[in-house]
Amino acid sequence: MPEVRLVGPNGEQVGIVRVEDALRLAAEADLDLVEVAPEARPPVCKLMDFGKFKYEADMKARDARRNQANTVLKEIRFRLKIDPHDYGTKKGHVERFLKAGDKVKVMIMFRGREQSRPEMGMRLLQRLAEDVAELGHVESTPRQDGRNMTMVLGPNKKKTETRNEQRRRAQESATAEPAEPEATEAG
Repeated sequence: MPEVRLVGPNGEQVGIVRVEDALRLAAEADLDLVEVAPEARPPVCKLMDFGKFKYEADMKARDARRNQANTVLKEIRFRLKIDPHDYGTKKGHVERFLKAGDKVKVMIMFRGREQSRPEMGMRLLQRLAEDVAELGHVESTPRQDGRNMTMVLGPNKKKTETRNEQRRRAQESATAEPAEPEATEAG
């Protein structure tokens, strides 16, 4: 007679029973008999609602995918002779990317005789790194690559932390609804 070790719907051990008895118990309880450890001797089976089990597993996987964050590498380009206002605008873009939890690849493009002055590009990149230090850190130091000089800035906060913080703020603002003004009677 083939036998199985049976586990009840709440995780309690029923014991070693014949397969026919296990199937009868499952039918009486309106549950499914699911083999959970086929390699064990005797095999382990559990009484459960398999449809509900699959649904809950799908929901867990969906939540895991939602909480997973893929960091994007954003790119921003500078010229060596950049106007202070343009620098401020591009610095604002870098700050926005870092706040969102993305990495930023900063590139300075050199033209003509500018290529003979890489130290000026190095100074510009270091200035940018210092300006956004509270939001991000330097992941790869500035290095010359032909006509370009590149540096990668990484966010100080992970993307998941940033996203969870934004969700929490949104929930707080939704629950803190403004109080209605009281009606006063003019007498």
